[in-house]
Amino acid sequence: MTALYPVVTDINGIFRGKRLPAQSADKVFKGTMKLPASTLHVDVFGRDALESGLVLETGDRDGTVKPTGRGPLPLTWVDDDVSLLPCQMFLNEGEISPIDARGQLQATVARYAAAGLTPVCATELEFYLFDPTTPGLQPPLVPGTANRMTAGSLYSVELLEAFKRFTDDIYQACEVWDVPADAAISESGMGQFEVNLLHCDDAVKAADDAALLKFIVRGVARKHALGATFMAKPYGEDAGNGFHLHASVLDQAGANVFDNKSGRDSDLGSPVLASAVAGLLDAMQESTLLFAPHLNSFRRLREGTHAPTTASWGMDNRTAAVRIPAGPGAARRFEHRVSGADANPYLVLASVLSAGLDGMQAQSQPPEPFTGSSYEQDLPRLPRSWDEALAWFEGSGFIERTFGAGFRRAMVAAKRQELSTFAEQVSAFEIETYRDDV
Repeated sequence: MTALYPVVTDINGIFRGKRLPAQSADKVFKGTMKLPASTLHVDVFGRDALESGLVLETGDRDGTVKPTGRGPLPLTWVDDDVSLLPCQMFLNEGEISPIDARGQLQATVARYAAAGLTPVCATELEFYLFDPTTPGLQPPLVPGTANRMTAGSLYSVELLEAFKRFTDDIYQACEVWDVPADAAISESGMGQFEVNLLHCDDAVKAADDAALLKFIVRGVARKHALGATFMAKPYGEDAGNGFHLHASVLDQAGANVFDNKSGRDSDLGSPVLASAVAGLLDAMQESTLLFAPHLNSFRRLREGTHAPTTASWGMDNRTAAVRIPAGPGAARRFEHRVSGADANPYLVLASVLSAGLDGMQAQSQPPEPFTGSSYEQDLPRLPRSWDEALAWFEGSGFIERTFGAGFRRAMVAAKRQELSTFAEQVSAFEIETYRDDV
């Protein structure tokens, strides 16, 4: 190994860290490498979130970066002998930073363990490939041709075969990194694909895998002279990129507590599953900022797009926010469909699993599941905009109980800072619309 990238994951799910020559890597493994603790709560532009109360007020103190135990992970798609080393941020007093997203998920999993339960999770991530040599965001050329993609091709095997070298390199990297990649799918958007990860009875590893898969996809895309984006809605008229989370829960005997043992594939599951769903629905509006953390995220959450706009649940219904897939009772689970692929996997899993556990422990009861299209139902609406989601999040008792007041303040500070920056930008479309006519 010639170099090492020790990285922490910030609140946006972005890896941030340093490049170290091999001879300096020992300091990371010894747990003595330092980074500003504020590295975790910079905004998406990489700027300090000044209103977090954790920058100037603390003197912008250092934290200590320690490996998670996953890695070093060789970058199989580059010629250099370099590796990625996932890490977490600890305060100088020794405890994990309350802003560390992975640490937040670890705390949630510990709640499950204390209740004698184990969450089992699987993720599905969608992304778009694009041509990085053209201005803006243009679909890629189909490999082996001079033809640019002009439409999506849902479940096209021919398209998967055309991009075979790209997907083969993804599978190779995933195998080396122990990321359990399963099916790759050609999706409905121009240049849109999806990679599914297998179910895992370690929720922290499942989130690790999702975060690492995004890094792998972007890196492999560059090798093939492509760009890859996980932004929620790259094209206004095309499909958005979702991050769907499947979850079930095992008891101490290894039995799925969501299974009511009816023997019917089309079954809403046990009363425990109903209570978990009730918890998910109760916390959904307050948690939307974690599922849709960016301005662009809300372009995806629109009616008629297969993305949810209400706090709803239904049996095998892809217009629902929470779908109960059909299948054998032993595999009974819920699919949480609100998050975009731009969300931080650790925070998505922490929020969803915490809300589900709250519902189970309170034996909450959900409303009746709907049938048909959720867009035609009178159901509680999810926040329609970034600032509305911020208001729900900032006033949320669920968020404070789950993540702590310090984390909530840091997230709000970063997002309000980003919102202010976007508010100062005037688009070319606005100028074209208003310049001569108003």
